This record gives sequence, C-alpha cells and structure tokens, in this order.
Amino acid sequence: MADHRIKAFYQRQDILGETYEPMQQLRFTELATFMRVPLVSDLADVDIGIVGIPYDGGLTARTGARYGPREVRNQSSLMRAINVATGARPFERARVGDLGDVRFKDLFNLENAIKDIERTFVRIAESDVLPLAVGGDHSVTYPILKGLRSRFDEPVGLLHVDAHTDTWPEFAGSKFHHGAPFRLATDEGLIDPHRTVQIGIRGGQNFADGLDYSRDKGMRVITIEEFDDLGWEAVAQEAKRIVGEGPVYLTFDVDGLDPAYTPGTGTPEAGGITMREAQRLIRAFSGVNLIGGDVVEVSPPLDPSGMTSLNGATILFEILCLLAEHVTLPPID
Repeated sequence: MADHRIKAFYQRQDILGETYEPMQQLRFTELATFMRVPLVSDLADVDIGIVGIPYDGGLTARTGARYGPREVRNQSSLMRAINVATGARPFERARVGDLGDVRFKDLFNLENAIKDIERTFVRIAESDVLPLAVGGDHSVTYPILKGLRSRFDEPVGLLHVDAHTDTWPEFAGSKFHHGAPFRLATDEGLIDPHRTVQIGIRGGQNFADGLDYSRDKGMRVITIEEFDDLGWEAVAQEAKRIVGEGPVYLTFDVDGLDPAYTPGTGTPEAGGITMREAQRLIRAFSGVNLIGGDVVEVSPPLDPSGMTSLNGATILFEILCLLAEHVTLPPID
C-alpha cells in the first residue's frame, strides 16, 4: 500500500474542482512531463527528480540530441506504474517529479554551457533529491558529476553502457565534447577508474587513445564480443563486484544499443546490445548503491518513427525503478 503522502503528491484538481491522478488518465492526455509525473520547482517536494538537458554542443558529427528531452517526455507517457518483470512500483515508493530543463545562460559558449549544467546539479546536490537526467549528448554527464561531487568525500563508481569509452582527449580544439566526459571526470577525481565498468564497447577507431586511456587507468572495458560470450547476467555480476558497495552513478548512452533499436542517435555502431538484454542488465544492477543516473544521445530528428525516444524512455523507467530502491520516507508524525 502506498504511503498516503505519496498518493497525495500525484493528485491534482481539474478546473471543475475534481481530484484526479494524471498517471491514471488516458495516456494521450495531460501535459507532456516525464512519465506524466508532476512538474515541480521545489526540491523539498520530491525524492527523485527527472531533469532534461537539451544540449548537444558537444557532438562531433550528427546533431539533434538537444531535442531528446522533449521527445522522451512525449514517449514516456507510454510508461506505466508497475514493472512487471521485477514487481517494482516506483511511484508508490517515491515522489517522482519532473524538474523541467536545465536553463542555459550562454548556450553557444561550451565552457559556460557546461557550467550552466553543473550549477543545476550543485543545487540538486544541496538537497536530498536523487537525480535522473535525460540528454542531450554525452558531454553532459561530466558537469552532472561535477555538480554532485559535494555529496561525496571520494570519487564515485561508474556503470557505463555505451558503444564508446568516451575517454578521448581534446578534439577539434575542445576538451568539452561527447567523446571525453569520463577522461575529464577521471582526471578531476570525480570517478574512480578502478570502480568503473564500460559495457558494450565496439566500432572502429581512428586512433586508440581512448581505449588505451580507459585500460591504462584501470577501467574494466567489456567489449560487445565479450558481452556476447559472457552474457548479460555474468556481465552484471562482474560489474557489481567491481563497483562494490560505495556510491555509483549509472550512465546509459543509447548508442550502446544496436541501431535497429536506436537509429536516432549521433554515433550509431552496428552490432550492439538488444533492448531485452539492456533491460535485464539494468534490472540486475538492483542493490547497487546508485546516487543518480542518465540516459543520453537520443536524437529525435534522426528517427521520425519515434522508436529511439520510446526505447530511451523505457531505459529511463528501468533506471527509475533502481533509484526508487534507495528512497526512504520519514516516519509519519
């Protein structure tokens, strides 16, 4: 039975003065928020806050991820309240709110745009809210981690699903691009490379710097071939062993999936993870000490079918179910 405070959080009144729950209404109705949760601005009102980051200034090829949050909101209206596979009921366990989008003051300046994102997550870190972000390109994870670091005394672990290691050096004159967030995060002590697992890595390379950096720093790089050989369950167990009991951030780049499932992404790589494997992999991370997560690189203009956004929203729901495990409401007075 859901806590009555949580139930009241999701209730609204219409213009007739009648009380109703938007999540229980027809799924093509209501304003487009993430999973039809309330749009909130007061962090004291929520346990888990979903944040849009409409930014793709770090892309190196195909653009469009700035539209990711908007279309993931649309497709996430198809999500329901119960995870049939795990039994999780995140909306009965936690107050989940849509915190809106990061607001940019200087979008066309890469360094300042990064600071705008960081500023938002510094504010979240000052609260008790667990953040769940939707990008945007993968460069956004770096300022997210920067913003959250005040919560922790040491670097956090990282569960990273992707086709690429994203540990490249400077590219085209800038270090703030979507191929570099985890090199920057490692160099600044935001993540512990020995508690970092990169899953699904594949595709050709023009140079080996990123792969070499990950391995030289001690990250566990699991290529798609090894993923196939071991299977999703063994990979999940090894990942959990490596990240251990300390705080862990989960980041999911949709190009980790095969392009059959996510054609709308900036850097698709053939031969990727299936949606079913991805869902089971994430579910197997239950029990990990998650402190936040993100889904990135959804580029709606590259996929008119909407399938990429739908699969992105589905992954978002799976991560939400994990985060809800860590919410404990205070006792009722």
